[in-house]
Amino acid sequence: QVQLVESGGGLVQPGGSLRLSCAASGLTFSLYAMSWYRHAPGKEREHVATINSPGISTVYTDSVKGRVTISRDNDENTVYLQMNNLKPEDTAVYYCRAIWRSAVYWGQGTQVTVSS
Repeated sequence: QVQLVESGGGLVQPGGSLRLSCAASGLTFSLYAMSWYRHAPGKEREHVATINSPGISTVYTDSVKGRVTISRDNDENTVYLQMNNLKPEDTAVYYCRAIWRSAVYWGQGTQVTVSS
């Protein structure tokens, strides 16, 4: 059974930082491209960042470029999202996604709230 478990969310002040983690099990992690998405109330789900299976190539949505870094540890079956200089508009539930060929898996999400 495939599981993706996110952690690291919470309440942070504007300008603060958080590091999200997504621990994967039940799949060959090193085959999968990993992504972070977010879903804010009243908005559509938004792609945040993607890292390819070997961890060499990354893609970011424009609104987070320069503030967010996606990384992965294929030995630990974990993908990370380091978020710096957080803004209130970053408030959302953050989800990780694993994709390889036709197989797509999602985690349950972790809440990030940026507020003073």
